[in-house]
Amino acid sequence: MTRPPRKTSSGPRPGQRRHPATRRPVLDGARLTAYDVLDGVSSRAAYANLLLPQLLRERQLEERDAAFATQLAYGTLRAQGTLDAVLTGLVSRPLGELDPRVLDLLRLGAYQLIDLRVPSHAAVDTTVDLTRGIVGTGASGLVNAVLRKVATGGDRSQWLDTLGGDAGERLALATNHPRWIVDAWREALGGEDELEAALLADDAAPDVHLVARRISREQLVEESGGEPGPWSPFAVRLHGGDPGRLPSVRSGAAGVQDEGSQVAALLLARAPLEGSDTAWLDMCAGPGGKTGLLAAVRPDGVHITAADRAPHRAELVRHAVAGEADVEVIAADGTRPPWAPGSFDRVLLDAPCTGLGALRRRPEVRWRRTPDDVPPLVELQTALLDSALSSVRIGGIVAYVTCSPHSAETVAVVDAAAARDDVEVVPVAPLFPEVPDTARGDYGQLWPHRHGTDAMFMALLRRAR
Repeated sequence: MTRPPRKTSSGPRPGQRRHPATRRPVLDGARLTAYDVLDGVSSRAAYANLLLPQLLRERQLEERDAAFATQLAYGTLRAQGTLDAVLTGLVSRPLGELDPRVLDLLRLGAYQLIDLRVPSHAAVDTTVDLTRGIVGTGASGLVNAVLRKVATGGDRSQWLDTLGGDAGERLALATNHPRWIVDAWREALGGEDELEAALLADDAAPDVHLVARRISREQLVEESGGEPGPWSPFAVRLHGGDPGRLPSVRSGAAGVQDEGSQVAALLLARAPLEGSDTAWLDMCAGPGGKTGLLAAVRPDGVHITAADRAPHRAELVRHAVAGEADVEVIAADGTRPPWAPGSFDRVLLDAPCTGLGALRRRPEVRWRRTPDDVPPLVELQTALLDSALSSVRIGGIVAYVTCSPHSAETVAVVDAAAARDDVEVVPVAPLFPEVPDTARGDYGQLWPHRHGTDAMFMALLRRAR
């Protein structure tokens, strides 16, 4: 963020009275960092989980301030819909007409008052100081007046009572989700029993998950101070700290990868297969985490082709598998593949999706995505799955994976492919007897509230003829 240059002066002229210097507020480092994350998300479509660590490294905040900045940034982003519902009734014009910087500052202050219960004088005064330093004195009066109204309204439960609405709307506001995601989760879960627990799990800060690729899990546990993950034999879970400082992560022997993504990659390797088993394809491979794990678990003699349509993502895959033999990385569009039909024994299709299964890690996605994003993605997913089935030999296996539980992107896409007379469904749950409650019919579904992972969907299809 560019700050205005400080004005200089040669001092008063002879006989002129010197006036006291205008007080320049000292901006709170944690709150300023949180604001800069909100600004990056709203003005540049940045991802908070990428921007925040960068800012924390650059600014070298003390551990306590870094933790507070993280809580403020992620919490405000998660609660944006509820905060906007509160602010809408307190601002005299539509929120969309406000200076975006002022709106981010109002959200930041309101979150402290409503959810963190920061004392009014601290939350309001520091936000007003931020407003003066970032936007200017003119906007500080508005921020001061609105936040004092927020403070008089009480905590979240009191504001929910004030906002009202039907049961579905109240649940959406209480759990920081758009109503359309609440409805989609209800359908995916098959009812109300787990709905609130699943939505609240999206709001909990996740552990960092590591994957041991070219190092034993025992060594990684010892090095990191973490604990073995319960589902993947390669997973280690950390409850804090910066994984980028670990030597094994810096060298590429280990990596940061959600345990659900590890299970999804292992699905391809565990699927039963008759006949040749020497050619595997990771069809939408960027940024390379699943390719790296497949390279670590493949039997001897298996050649892996990793493709991604975007050249920069293909380059990330090359970095992830650097040093691995018999791994070829290419920039290629899976809907128009350069390889011949039937070239592979196993194909992993980690299809582009809404990313709604990773809302714990990317809290802003819930407000960035809309229902209109789903149909074009379904069209792409369907085309990619058709191409994946053409790319595998007769008798070969396709693993279809998305980081979303949304039924349109998951069950509906696979059901349509399974209806073909040359495709057979292979049940997923029997391949992971150590992972409970994964079955979604013959498909598999992981959930944050059940498994502590991202909400990964998994399906196995065999090309019958």
